[in-house]
Amino acid sequence: MKALIDTPKGSLDIPAAPRSELGPAVKLSLVIPTFNESKNVGPLLETLTRLLDAELGEAYELIVVDDDSPDKTWELAAQIGESNPRVRVLRRQGERGLSTAVIRGWQAARGEVLAVMDADLQHPPEVNVGLWREIERGADLALGSRHIEGGGVSDWSMLRRMLSRGAQMLGLVILPGVLSRVSDPMSGYFMFRRSAIAGVTLDPLGYKILIEVLGRGRIKWVAEVGYVFRERVAGESKVSSRLYIDYLRHLVRLRLATLSESRLFHFLAVGASGVLVDMGLLYLLSDPHRLGYPLTRSKLVAAEVAIIWNFLLNDAWTFRAAANHQPGIKAKLRRFIGFNAICGIGLGINVGLLNLFFNAGHMNRYLANLLAIAAVTGWNYFLNRTLNWAPIKTD
Repeated sequence: MKALIDTPKGSLDIPAAPRSELGPAVKLSLVIPTFNESKNVGPLLETLTRLLDAELGEAYELIVVDDDSPDKTWELAAQIGESNPRVRVLRRQGERGLSTAVIRGWQAARGEVLAVMDADLQHPPEVNVGLWREIERGADLALGSRHIEGGGVSDWSMLRRMLSRGAQMLGLVILPGVLSRVSDPMSGYFMFRRSAIAGVTLDPLGYKILIEVLGRGRIKWVAEVGYVFRERVAGESKVSSRLYIDYLRHLVRLRLATLSESRLFHFLAVGASGVLVDMGLLYLLSDPHRLGYPLTRSKLVAAEVAIIWNFLLNDAWTFRAAANHQPGIKAKLRRFIGFNAICGIGLGINVGLLNLFFNAGHMNRYLANLLAIAAVTGWNYFLNRTLNWAPIKTD
């Protein structure tokens, strides 16, 4: 069957441009993941073809990605593709899951714009026209939303409405910077520009692929189109408690990923290693059972060694991009002097707090030192980011 194409393998990253052997590029690639949807796939493909022919002519494709359905959904879709050149089919064997199915479809896509919708006719096909028009207006991502004007959830039970809203609220708590950008982060109906996700390795879990694209992609302009989520006409619903558990795990995974990619996280990680250097030297120098030097003198030596340690790591890791704009030994020396000056002021605050906590508050010397370090960490980060490793602006 000529409509059947090979399923991509390997890592889950989207190429910046489709591979040349896939055929000529098109404007839109709409991926439709399926499993036991033989009763719905035919009417859906027919309706989509009619709608998108009128909007895009021949400049689109419909990619059915089937997880080797027992009801032979893939075979029926491939038969349709024999007479409809817009239809391409991936039959996945040995790999399962809605999110990865969608990504495999995007990897095999030829479109400048990538999209996804459900195959069960709960997503009204005509909404694709509105989403496409938002992309044409300049949006990086156009989302079908149930929670804006023109949207709704049909005859959902109160329990299902509560579960959906509860999942959304939980997402806002765990990942506010991502989920607050859209009114319906649980939606599985959207389009986005290939360039917004090109080269990014995706790591989805569960079935809510939208939060993966929002969390890892380069998305600036988000547009929304209201739609009413319909009740399933044929087949069985795949919603289960397991999907909600995977959704929670996915949120936590993205939260950790966004933290690990942030400069503040890197700065804090470097600072934590510097604390170990500082604490170790303070113990060696000031402890009565070791060298027994005075506390303030010991702290100054320990802090300076930690400052040198922190500078080298921050210059090579935390602020690497800014440092690369200022190459050379002289520029590095200027950054080190600036880092020392900023941290030196922080060190003065640190020493004052340490003596206050230890001498006046009778606190344990190591706990006092830890609290003093924490108090000046914010000072060090924001001034160094603003003054010392500020990227050079280019015209």
